[in-house]
Amino acid sequence: MSNDPYLFGAVGLLLVVLLMSLLLYNRLVRGRERTREAWSGIDVQLRRRANLVPMLVDTVKGYARHERSVFEEVTRERGRLMEATGAADRADANGRLSRALVRLLAVAEAYPQLRASEPFVELMEDLSDTEEKIAFARHFYNRNVASFNARIGSFPHFVVARTFGFRPFEFFRSTRDEREAPRVDLLAVAKGAHRGPP
Repeated sequence: MSNDPYLFGAVGLLLVVLLMSLLLYNRLVRGRERTREAWSGIDVQLRRRANLVPMLVDTVKGYARHERSVFEEVTRERGRLMEATGAADRADANGRLSRALVRLLAVAEAYPQLRASEPFVELMEDLSDTEEKIAFARHFYNRNVASFNARIGSFPHFVVARTFGFRPFEFFRSTRDEREAPRVDLLAVAKGAHRGPP
C-alpha cells in the first residue's frame, strides 16, 4: 500500500505526457494539412498559367511565324513546369517559363495589330490575373511553411515531429533568374493594346 501514491503519480504523469503528445501531434497534422492545401493553391494557378501558354503561343504565331526559336523555348519551359515536382523544382521551372514569356511578349510588342486583337488582349488579362493569384498563393503557402517548419523545429513539437516522421516543407521561392528577368506588366501590355498603336 505504501507504493500506491508513487504508482498513481507515475500513471498520472504518463497520462499527462500522452495527452500532451496527442495534442501536439494533432496540431502538427493540422499544420501539415494547411500547408498541403496552400500548396494546392499554387499548383492550381501554375496549371492555369501553363494552360494559357499554348493559346498565347498560337495567337502570337499567327503574326510572327518566323520567331520559331522563341515559340520552341516557351513550349519547352512550359513542359518543364508541368513535369517539375516539389516546391523548389516548380519554382525554378516557373522562373524559366517567366523568362521565356518575357521574350515572347517582346516579340508581340513589335506587332501593333496583334496587341490590338481581342484574343491577345483577353489572354494578357487572364495571364495578368493568374500572375497575381500565383503571387498571392506563393505568399500564403510560404507563410504556412514558415509556421510549420518553425513549429517542428521547436520544443516540445520537435520531439513529436521526430517520433512520427514529420518533415519540413520546401519554400516556393522566386529563382534568381526570375528575379533578374525584366518585369513585364502584362495588364499594361493588354491595356496598351486597347489604345491601339502609338
